Amino acid sequence: MAEHPPLLDTAQILSSDISLLSAPIVSADGTQQVILVQVNPGEAFTIRREDGQFQCITGPAQVPMMSPNGSVPPIYVPPGYAPQVIEDNGVRRVVVVPQAPEFHPGSHTVIHRSPHPPPLPGFIPVPTMMPPPPRHMYSPVTGAGDMSTQYLPQYQSSQVYGDVEKDEETKAFEALLSSIVKPVASDIQSRTVVLTWSPPSSFINGETDETTVPELYSYEILVSSTGKDGKYRSVYVGEETSVTLNDLKPATDYHAKVQAEYNSVKGTPSEAESFTTLSCEPDIPNPPRIANRTKNSLTLQWKTPSDNGSKIQSFLLEWDEGKGNGEFCQCYMGLQKQFKITKLSPAMGCKFRLSAKNEYGTSGFSEEVLYYTSGCAPSMPASPVLTKAGVTWLSLQWSKPSGTPSDEGISYILEMEEETSGYGFKPKYDGEDLAYTVKNLRRSTKYKFKVIAYNSEGKSNPSEVVEFTTCPDKPGVPVKPSVKGKIHSHSFKITWDPPKDNGGAAINKYVVEMAEGSNGNKWDMIYSGATREHLCDRLNPGCFYRLRVYCISDGGQSAVSESLLVQTPAVPPGPCLPPRLQGRPKAKEIQLRWGPPLVDGGSPIFCYGVEMSPVEKDEPREVYQGSEVECTVSNLLPGKTYSFRLHAANKMGFGPFSEKCDITTAPGPPDQCKPPQVTCRSATCAQVNWEVPLSNGTDVTEYRLEWGGVEGSMQMCYCGPGLSYELKGLSPATTYYCRVQALSIVGAGPFSEVVACVTPPSVPAIVTCLQEISDDDIENPYYSPSTCLAISWEKPCDHGSEILAYSIDFGDKQPLTVGKVTSYIIDNLQPDTTYRIRIQALNSLGAGPFSHMIKLKTKPLPPDPPRLECVAFSHQNLKLKWGEGTPKTLSTDSIQYHLQMEDKNGRFISLYRGPCHTYKVQRLNESTSYKFCIQACNEAGEGPLSQEYIFTTPKSVPAALKAPKIEKINDHTCEITWECLQPMKGDPVIYSLQVMLGKDSEFKQIYKGPDSSFRYSSLQLNCEYRFRVCAIRQCQDPVGHQDLVGPYSTTVLFISQRTDPPASTNRDTVESTRTRRALSDEQCAAVILVLFAFFSILIAFIIQYFVIK
Repeated sequence: MAEHPPLLDTAQILSSDISLLSAPIVSADGTQQVILVQVNPGEAFTIRREDGQFQCITGPAQVPMMSPNGSVPPIYVPPGYAPQVIEDNGVRRVVVVPQAPEFHPGSHTVIHRSPHPPPLPGFIPVPTMMPPPPRHMYSPVTGAGDMSTQYLPQYQSSQVYGDVEKDEETKAFEALLSSIVKPVASDIQSRTVVLTWSPPSSFINGETDETTVPELYSYEILVSSTGKDGKYRSVYVGEETSVTLNDLKPATDYHAKVQAEYNSVKGTPSEAESFTTLSCEPDIPNPPRIANRTKNSLTLQWKTPSDNGSKIQSFLLEWDEGKGNGEFCQCYMGLQKQFKITKLSPAMGCKFRLSAKNEYGTSGFSEEVLYYTSGCAPSMPASPVLTKAGVTWLSLQWSKPSGTPSDEGISYILEMEEETSGYGFKPKYDGEDLAYTVKNLRRSTKYKFKVIAYNSEGKSNPSEVVEFTTCPDKPGVPVKPSVKGKIHSHSFKITWDPPKDNGGAAINKYVVEMAEGSNGNKWDMIYSGATREHLCDRLNPGCFYRLRVYCISDGGQSAVSESLLVQTPAVPPGPCLPPRLQGRPKAKEIQLRWGPPLVDGGSPIFCYGVEMSPVEKDEPREVYQGSEVECTVSNLLPGKTYSFRLHAANKMGFGPFSEKCDITTAPGPPDQCKPPQVTCRSATCAQVNWEVPLSNGTDVTEYRLEWGGVEGSMQMCYCGPGLSYELKGLSPATTYYCRVQALSIVGAGPFSEVVACVTPPSVPAIVTCLQEISDDDIENPYYSPSTCLAISWEKPCDHGSEILAYSIDFGDKQPLTVGKVTSYIIDNLQPDTTYRIRIQALNSLGAGPFSHMIKLKTKPLPPDPPRLECVAFSHQNLKLKWGEGTPKTLSTDSIQYHLQMEDKNGRFISLYRGPCHTYKVQRLNESTSYKFCIQACNEAGEGPLSQEYIFTTPKSVPAALKAPKIEKINDHTCEITWECLQPMKGDPVIYSLQVMLGKDSEFKQIYKGPDSSFRYSSLQLNCEYRFRVCAIRQCQDPVGHQDLVGPYSTTVLFISQRTDPPASTNRDTVESTRTRRALSDEQCAAVILVLFAFFSILIAFIIQYFVIK
């Protein structure tokens, strides 16, 4: 990065104490305007405040300046920069830019800068640069107290230049510095904390940054006590990675951030680390103050100090009992914030001190204060003393009367008498302060003052009268200077008139300042004295000078007057240095270059003249006249010496000629050859001939012939001393271009004009890209891969004669001739046969060469469809089988099968396509007929469809019922109930109940009918009965009646036992004989399978643990 230019010396510019206006100044016509001065990022804007101090405003910011008449305030800028005024939507902005920028006016201004522009230094609005009276001043708005509320300062971020690009290194460092993590708080106390952090990590966005990581960073710690989003203040700047913060507030929430910086590049602050300080004893309270006093009592009051996180429990007030020996004793302890001490003596002095207590301890005592009870009236005070005098004000100060207690409430009356008013002394102030500034006075006027002290007991005698005088005001602006007499090229005289208002004091001296240029801002003092005219000499001709004047009196320095712009007359320029040779001389031209004259005569040089003459005869002629500083003199003879001289001109005319400069031209290369002659001997051969050109003093050593098919892209095909060349291997019916060039030891001459020739036409070129067309790309419905072959090729070059047909050779048969096409289907071939195919193009001149040969083979004929049969069926599924083969056939089998089924609309849809020989059709309806057909496919294509096959699904049987429920009626009777099923598609459903007694091996049917319950009355005591039930669907088919028996339910075990007589007659009898359900066969199998799996896992674990390990 470029270094900052040095800041301006503000001590030289602001040499006097001129205060800025504290309110907006309105000009005579009542117009005023705010002009914004834009401060760039990283730069500073320096102003001088009313109190004489300098205030530096750092960018980015916009500083509003008050302009009373709409003009732009003059601004000091460093060399190489200039202020630029931009008006956007009625608001005028002043921007400091490098000189001669590329400026585009408009509502959005873009100023182009170099990739690394030097940062602008601080620039200073000078208070002395102000127009004449009425006093117009540019008042920088530095605070709310400096102007009305509508002009409150608004420092906002501003992008002065549009689209300023940062270099990649700066962006990389910013990303690296912004990766710093938040600090860590440790060792938290009531007023201190230790913050530690780590340097920025070079690991950004998942990748390692290749930017060189610096060894040392600079860190800044920012702390906020007003919330995470509150205002942060800087508490530490340095290179350490740990810091101890002191002077914190107890029991307070803090938020800390860290910001890294390296080489003036700052990253964004880290996230905030939050911590809370510990509680402690209260702060030391302020001393108690006097609330009321009498001759015998004192009433004290005090304020509660900060409790530091714990509520204050009591206050302790101690006093010295008026003894003054430094020993204190308690006079009050409690939560009240006032206390009255009685039984005191008049004018008695007592010292007091105060402390506070909470659960963490007692604070220190406050400062000791001394208070007195009331006494007598105060004594005569001393006379007031002048501390500072102004133009319209006097600041006075006085002291307490001697012998007055320090705490006694004494008020003062300040009286003033104007010397010429004749009204005597009038009170100007009445209060307890010991100082007062009397305002709204007249300049350079004497005033008399005296002071009177009083308290509740009475007034004192007035002090002795003193006399003070106000200061004179600074003088007004002098009148704009004017020129006296004639303006010469190197001097002129100026004069000026004194200001209309001298400010109440005589003018001591006048100061004249001068700046070069019509917009120059660098003012130099050229005169200081009491006279009102001055001779400005040692000036440059044709230059602009700005002059201004200001005066100085005892009241201060006036503002500067309006500037006078003077231009000295110009003179013709001085002689130039002789022109010099630029580069080496050529055979027919010479390039000259020169510089401007040392003296321009005060006017810009706008024209140069160059004269040339041969050395052997003095006949000069002008070869150039223009504003450039270089020219090329052409049409010269090779190896000849010429003399050149130069003179310059401004608006006053041409100056004298320079001294002569002799330059000799170099030998020249040969001249341009005549166009060569081309003769075509055949379609592929041509003869080129050319003639010898002028050699310009040197022999031609060789010729270069360039030849090519494109006029702008010819290649050298011959280099030698011959005058002809034969070219072979040309393309027929093609346009070629050629040109020739002669060379000597000096160099190469220019190429001849380009000559074009066309070779005669010939037979077509060889056919390329002969290939087979894929079966998927053929849309011909009559195409059969078993008897046809489809080929395609690219059209070859016709060599100047249109292609009429193609000849296809595909074996022993006669070649096949086709038209002007690039694809063809050869039919009537043998299946599963290999053919060798090649092709040639034909035009009016004959047949071209055959293409390369390709081998193509026809496919075999597609297979016949297999026989389809149904091998398994249910009410929802049909398993179909066809052909001979295993149920699971590999997908690489040559024959594929396509199974189709007819849908509701009578169309056949695809069910399966693949090599397998079986397929299970699912989700069918019961008692429904379906039509199927099948076809076989191989690489030759799809075979014919088979005949239609019809298969019908049977009716479904009823579902299995849940286990029946048994309820005992008496010792010999029980009632069996089961669930009831709905009719199945109109077919009624009946039930069959079976029972097995004891250990019989067969069930017997005891009921068959439509009811869902049955009462069985043949029970025997102490016997086991097993019951099961099933549903039967009674189908009403046209062919006859048919019963479909569903599966039986789970078997239920029932044991009949005698009922005890004493037992209760409630339902407990039935519960005691609750039926027990026996496990079904499926449940027993599941239990056995679970036990077997458990023991298998256990044995495997034992083998793994004890044997393998």
